[in-house]
Amino acid sequence: MQICVNGDLRSFSKSLTIAKLVDELNLAGKRIAVELNREIVPRNKLGAIELKEGDSIEIVHAIGGGQADDMLTVAGRTYNSRLLVGTGKYKNFEETRQAVKASAAEIVTVALRRTNIGQEVGEPNLMDFLPFDQYTILPNTAGCYSAQDAIRTCRLARELLDGHKLVKLEVLGDNKTLFPNVIETVEAAEVLVREGFDVMVYSNDDPVIAKRLEQVGCVAVMPLAAPIGSGLGIRNPYNILTIIENAEVPILVDAGVGTASDAAIAMELGCDGVLMNTAIAEAKDPILMASAMKKGIEAGREAFLAGRMPRRRFASSSSPIGGLILSGNN
Repeated sequence: MQICVNGDLRSFSKSLTIAKLVDELNLAGKRIAVELNREIVPRNKLGAIELKEGDSIEIVHAIGGGQADDMLTVAGRTYNSRLLVGTGKYKNFEETRQAVKASAAEIVTVALRRTNIGQEVGEPNLMDFLPFDQYTILPNTAGCYSAQDAIRTCRLARELLDGHKLVKLEVLGDNKTLFPNVIETVEAAEVLVREGFDVMVYSNDDPVIAKRLEQVGCVAVMPLAAPIGSGLGIRNPYNILTIIENAEVPILVDAGVGTASDAAIAMELGCDGVLMNTAIAEAKDPILMASAMKKGIEAGREAFLAGRMPRRRFASSSSPIGGLILSGNN
């Protein structure tokens, strides 16, 4: 006997009830809805209805909103959120905590700084506000201007965080533009990858350099959208698009996002995620902006998955023209 189950034609050696089919599909006890030949079957009748040759049955269940399997994967670990956030420039640690929570980010970047020798016992620490069991802490090498300094910082981070391997590599070229020094960045990446680090790397928007960093072994490449802290948005979308098209690792826009529409544009291009700090921390209401960024990321990702309509030079009527009653002589 052949029956169409959720669009697939399946063969069964004997007749069976809908309830027995549900059991064979390992769906017994789960909250499901059943449609037989386009008619809803009440749950209390599943055991009474015998299936026949040629029947068509649909079985559905509820899942969470959005793409159930559309998750960001970095270094073998999956995340629901595609928004990564920094922790600098906030008024205090409590504001940081509230903004991170509103963003729904799961990966949070932390810059390492020398301790204040002689600080009072009990002085607040960022880690008290962002516990390890709730977030993936991503130590970064912000403020490093040489490969040597960046490598040392990552080694210290690994010691500080008990063997933590995931790091964000950032080697800056100068104090004014904060553009990456790509030569020093590649050098540092090669050393860190050899030492077993999982490197997410800040880069310029050069497709050649992005590919080189991937070949070195970086687990994610993070081209800038515009200078760090500028809020200028995506300045060169075509370079970003080329990087995405050629990549076999996650591509995340890092730096330059100013508002939620910038984040949405990055996601519509096909980026795997966006990392930001200043756009949230320097907003008049950082917590509200963090929430807006969360929604912008989600909307942009859904738009990318949906596939936008083609751009056309001339108008295209939303309603069919055929059959309209037109004025004039017939």
